[in-house]
Amino acid sequence: MKSTIVKFTAKPEHTTSFAATLKEAQKATQKESGNKEIRVFVSKSDANVFFVYERWADKAAITSHDNEPHTKKLMEVGKTALQTAPDFYFLGDTNPLPDHSKSANPEDEVFIIFFIFKLKTEFRAQLLTQFEDHITNTRKEEAGNILFDLYTVDDQEDTLAVYEHWRKESDVWDIHFNQPYAVKTGKLMEEAVVGDLKQYMNFVKEI
Repeated sequence: MKSTIVKFTAKPEHTTSFAATLKEAQKATQKESGNKEIRVFVSKSDANVFFVYERWADKAAITSHDNEPHTKKLMEVGKTALQTAPDFYFLGDTNPLPDHSKSANPEDEVFIIFFIFKLKTEFRAQLLTQFEDHITNTRKEEAGNILFDLYTVDDQEDTLAVYEHWRKESDVWDIHFNQPYAVKTGKLMEEAVVGDLKQYMNFVKEI
């Protein structure tokens, strides 16, 4: 399995039409044999910023996707509609492996986070070890957690990506961040992350 995150920043005058093109591409992508999941999100703080999360059978499936007409159309539209070139993140699994077995309940608000951050590389191994404990405990102990994955980023030793789904926002701020393993991770992150942690946090909703 291979996962990707793509970030798009649209020009305000093209936001609505680009979102429609994204959804059109999503529908077509779901029919590709190599695609296992594709979700489209918009930032809660900036309506021009979109994230696409994808899971693929393998790298060959991604290559095949890049040559599909709907992918080429999206990239062509993006030449006019986007403020900058898209940010592509080709992800590598960490331990524990991604687990998407849980699902939201009808009453869940669902609070979703993309946290893609730069780190001082001397802390990389320590962070990966700490996150292994952090994620294992989060999945096991916290009923409010639906999904919590950590990924490396191909060819970017100084970058890690966290992808989270929670049943409601208060499960993060009032419960999760007060857990001993989360407190320990937070202290390490203050040392390891380049710049302010907040700049890397993206709160999104699915469209």
